[in-house]
Amino acid sequence: MLHHIVLEVSDLDRASRFYDAMLSPLGWRRHTNSEEAIGYGISRPVLFITERTGARAEGTLVSLGAPGIAAVKAAWEGGCDSGGSNVAQPGETGAHGSGSYSAFVRDPDGHDIEITVGGE
Repeated sequence: MLHHIVLEVSDLDRASRFYDAMLSPLGWRRHTNSEEAIGYGISRPVLFITERTGARAEGTLVSLGAPGIAAVKAAWEGGCDSGGSNVAQPGETGAHGSGSYSAFVRDPDGHDIEITVGGE
């Protein structure tokens, strides 16, 4: 069982704007908020964002489940509108099984984030 994920970023303030906008449509909120780290989740923090000089995101991909197609679209739009960049627009994909609907956005530090629903 996955307990938590930590992503290192070069600018915590910039990253917080991106993750606030992207995670809110998924029902996530900040549980931890300090000068060193921000922790996001639904009932407890599972995604921590920490600042580190020289942070590199080579090969990082985090996939987050969404409660529906509208949430996938809203999270992708929020990420793209708050400093992230489009990797793949929302749409159907067969990558995770039948009926999967996903979008991909890259955070300002280069971490790829997938937002997905379905595919069970």
